[in-house]
Amino acid sequence: MFKEIHNKYLRYISIFIYSIIIFFCALQLNFLWLFGYSPSIHDIKMPTLSVGSELYTSDGKLIGRYYKENRTPVDFKQISPSVINALVATEDVRFYKHIGIDFRSLLSSGISTATGDKRGASTITQQLAKNMYRTRYNKSQGFIRHIPVVRTIVSKLKEWMTAVKLESNYSKNDIITMYLNTVSFGNNTYGIKTAARIYFDKQTDSLTVPESAMLVGMLKGTSTYNPVRYPERALERRNVSLSQMNKYGYITDQQLNEFKSLPLDLKEGRVDEGSDGDSYLRAAVSKYLEKWCKDNRYDLYEDGLKIYTTIDSKLQKYAEEAVAEQMRIIQKRFYNVWGNEDPWQDSEKHKVDYPGRAMHNLPIYAMLEKKYANNPDSITAYFNKKKKMKIFSYKGDRDTLFSTMDSIRYYGKIMNTGMMTLDPFTGKIKVWVGGVDHKFFKYDHVNQAKRQAGSTFKPFAYLAAFESGMSPCDTFTDKPVKIKYEENGKTEYWEPRNADWNTTYREMSLRTAMGRSVNTVTAQVTEKVGWDNVVKWAHECGIDSHLQSVPSVSLGPNDVSVYEMVRAYGTFLNKGVRTDPILVEKITDQDNTVIEDFVAKTKRVLSEEIAWLMLYMFRGGMEEPGGTSQALWEWDLWKKNNQIGGKTGTSSDYVDAWYMGITKDLVTGVWVGCDERSAHFKNGETGEGSRTALPIFAKFMEKVYHDQSTGYTYGPFPKATVPITRSINCPTPSYAVDTAVTDSVVTDSVNVAPATEGEATQEKQEEVKPEEKKAAEPAPKQLPPVPLTRKEERELRRKQRQEEKERKKNENNAN
Repeated sequence: MFKEIHNKYLRYISIFIYSIIIFFCALQLNFLWLFGYSPSIHDIKMPTLSVGSELYTSDGKLIGRYYKENRTPVDFKQISPSVINALVATEDVRFYKHIGIDFRSLLSSGISTATGDKRGASTITQQLAKNMYRTRYNKSQGFIRHIPVVRTIVSKLKEWMTAVKLESNYSKNDIITMYLNTVSFGNNTYGIKTAARIYFDKQTDSLTVPESAMLVGMLKGTSTYNPVRYPERALERRNVSLSQMNKYGYITDQQLNEFKSLPLDLKEGRVDEGSDGDSYLRAAVSKYLEKWCKDNRYDLYEDGLKIYTTIDSKLQKYAEEAVAEQMRIIQKRFYNVWGNEDPWQDSEKHKVDYPGRAMHNLPIYAMLEKKYANNPDSITAYFNKKKKMKIFSYKGDRDTLFSTMDSIRYYGKIMNTGMMTLDPFTGKIKVWVGGVDHKFFKYDHVNQAKRQAGSTFKPFAYLAAFESGMSPCDTFTDKPVKIKYEENGKTEYWEPRNADWNTTYREMSLRTAMGRSVNTVTAQVTEKVGWDNVVKWAHECGIDSHLQSVPSVSLGPNDVSVYEMVRAYGTFLNKGVRTDPILVEKITDQDNTVIEDFVAKTKRVLSEEIAWLMLYMFRGGMEEPGGTSQALWEWDLWKKNNQIGGKTGTSSDYVDAWYMGITKDLVTGVWVGCDERSAHFKNGETGEGSRTALPIFAKFMEKVYHDQSTGYTYGPFPKATVPITRSINCPTPSYAVDTAVTDSVVTDSVNVAPATEGEATQEKQEEVKPEEKKAAEPAPKQLPPVPLTRKEERELRRKQRQEEKERKKNENNAN
């Protein structure tokens, strides 16, 4: 068709123009996969920006983000004019005059380069095209990426094409806003809003002229002009930007001189913690949403979701404070108990070489064994070599010189905790404290860790008893028990003992037995209802872990999580309806359009009557004489007829300590122990649940009650809404007891030993010798002491509380 053009020069020009058109069409269409991806008109109109998701509490407080690029978008009207002026003056002074490609600047840049003065000519729009559509990435370059000069030319042409498309679809203000939202400011900081927060702890509309100039100046080289690492370079580059602003009339000469004399004045900020779940809560939410994101094709780290958790920010704060306060005390107590002695020992009090075992389990140990096969001393030297490291302490992070073995020994003695609070009526988790410090201890002790439940598992035996037709007033005798069972075709016997190794030979109601946590009665109840039924009802209430069905199951030898125990106890408060806890309430997009609402799944597993009876049983820990929750009297928890139900728990050898607390509104579970199970307290006075875990619950609830804005108030449990057909009116007389051997107010009946190896190990009280135990047991025919009058009972309790307060005060002073 070009032959029809008779003018030779016109024909050549037409061929050239046609070739250019064909070339750009081939470039856009990625002809024969030569040129790689180019953004389409749809891509231009619907740009995708990698934006991190934000995590909020239920009351709207931002508590963290998930991101691959730390970025938060901002609108044009939220950007300080000084940022816009600095950017235009420094990067593209003709920005408001060109069409995306500045041919005048391109020409002058070519001339400057030819004379040896290399100067870039990319406009802000071209830089946006490169940043947003990644036109220079290998996957965007096609086969021509293997031809060095050609690939550069093609990439540049694609930037031009994309820049023109952007200019034809967006206003100048939109383009400059998109640019400032996409550009990197170093230190994994993307976008002007994040940069303003990270470097100056400010919002973008509050940035001053010098601050704006520094941030814009960084864009020439975020590593070279990083103000944290190279403040002198950053200051010099800032002043260059200020000079450009002065040159093009954005600031006066006087302002220039004034601004140049100012220091950088950095103020380190943060965007409410970082990414990848750098707290127990963020990690838990990430895990919680893993399946949801996969099913709904969302990327938690790039799709800019707003995730509203069920966490109450005030309750979370009070829980973290209570944990920090009590765990400091517990750690000091642990150090005082063991002194310079290694705390790692088994149930027979034989020392355990925990540091050696931990060293052998490290991946690097196998490598060193191969490297130094004939030289074990070199391996030892490697693990004993001192180096600088930052370690955890309850007074804050501490710099020290530690070897690997020093570190193993140090962390092998650190006590840890897990705490969760649930509103069982809605299924919303209000508090999640996975440990003492996520930076040093990644393992979450709410849902990941599973530990022996101890006596907190006893309520499931009494639940099974109620399901079989018993009532809280049914009585059993506290007496030695020998339970026969079959194991591997052999007849075995299990003989549990109480925590204080004493038996009273008194008849007591089920409520008294559970309130006092009496092992012998619990064992008899378990035998009568069948341990398979105890396991069954534990699973029905919400325990998912495998439970070994053995005679001692009610005394808690099985490992369970705090999460499971709180869910199961929540069934009792929620009138027999099991509620699967939810950690996320709703998810929205960046425009606050709701994507998903989360509602807890529920299932009725108990009748309302039996659920109410279980709450009545839990109150026995406070209301029954000698109840194991009576240490709660020390705190301000008893106004306006407030009622608290609870259960302490301590596993064998004081390895695991628990407290499960129930109020009219909430269920809270607390576990305390050392990650290394061979490290534990020596006796109940220092290590049982009422001494370690219970105070965390008490301090937490005290803080909650004292803050009326939380909405949680003192008050009794709800009255029964259905007829109670079981007998509950069976008050227990108080007896004058000798507390010299054991204080029943704070003693918890914990796991006891089975008769055969392999069952739950026997709990031991070091301060009571075997011959003393035998002497302390009253004869079967001994008459019980005379019951106290109500006035004497109240006086006895008052004295016990006073003594307990004095003991706590002395202990704290000693620590």
